[in-house]
Amino acid sequence: MFEVKDIKETALAENPVIERMSQYNHEQLLFCNDNATGLKAIIAVHNTTLGPALGGTRMWSYKNENEALIDVLRLSRGMTYKNSISGLNLGGGKAVIIGDSRTMKSEALFRRFGKFVESLGGKYITAEDVGINPQDMTWVNMETNNVVGLPGKSGDPSPVTAYGVYMGMKAAAKVQFGSDSLAGKKIAVQGVGHVGEYLVQHLSKEGADIYVTDIFEETLNRVAKENGAKVVSPDTIYDIDMDIYAPCALGATVNDETLDRLKCSIIAGAANNQLQKESVHGEVVKQKGMIYVPDFMINAGGVINCYAEVKGLSAEWAMGKAEEIYNRTLEIVNRSNSEGTPTYKIANKMAEERIESIGKVKLPL
Repeated sequence: MFEVKDIKETALAENPVIERMSQYNHEQLLFCNDNATGLKAIIAVHNTTLGPALGGTRMWSYKNENEALIDVLRLSRGMTYKNSISGLNLGGGKAVIIGDSRTMKSEALFRRFGKFVESLGGKYITAEDVGINPQDMTWVNMETNNVVGLPGKSGDPSPVTAYGVYMGMKAAAKVQFGSDSLAGKKIAVQGVGHVGEYLVQHLSKEGADIYVTDIFEETLNRVAKENGAKVVSPDTIYDIDMDIYAPCALGATVNDETLDRLKCSIIAGAANNQLQKESVHGEVVKQKGMIYVPDFMINAGGVINCYAEVKGLSAEWAMGKAEEIYNRTLEIVNRSNSEGTPTYKIANKMAEERIESIGKVKLPL
């Protein structure tokens, strides 16, 4: 069985790199450095049983290399599960570029990164993630064809991701409230970047009572004004008397501290790795009577969009595939309730069983 453990967030010296890789059974890590362009990046290939590892590149001002390493390991493992549970013939990978996405971008930096992607020989396919836009991917594409989400092709995957989150949220509401209508529901959206903004638009059209926060005030105020949402500070988002908490920024926001403050019935958002410690906080959420919609399942719309580009499928196919997240959410939540098992365990098992099954098909005769 495909065994999963929580990554230990200890100092690098106490937990060597290969030991960290073995915790999640990663296949490969590529550390990338280029003094001329200022590039410092890590590419993680987690599992290629189902196909080449596809996952976006994130650019973020990490506090240190240890934090970046933990993030890329967790994110790449999440992509394996996301691709598997979505029925895609793709493995899981991820890349992080260490740096400020607002001040450090350049054509040279992304082209140099593209050379590192190319060096993996098609084992890893990259795309957009936090801090990255289609122009950045165009520069990467100058050095490698192992990139998706390009302008003129499938483009920005954010609308498809947001639609899938919206579908999953509605399904969770159907179980928790007896109706999938979100009209009048108090929903707190943490992070209104590309995906968060599209999600807010869906919620606004349905008449939800929306609260938003973000670290970038200009974007936050614009999104709030355009969609009739109420602005709250990042520190107080957890204290709102809400029905649904939608984390759409960075991960690990469901933790010991926030679970004592959250007053919601549903956790359903676009962020990756929302549970700081899956085996601990997944259990606590269940005990509190909250429905947690597993992040790697609900936010799979983006990778579905990228898969459509890889396989030459239409935008309509991608949106239809994202809509299936509604029924998948119902299946996971209903199984969780009937078996008394946290939703993350149900989703993990579904993903692992497909990987194990297809792995047998690919064995040599």
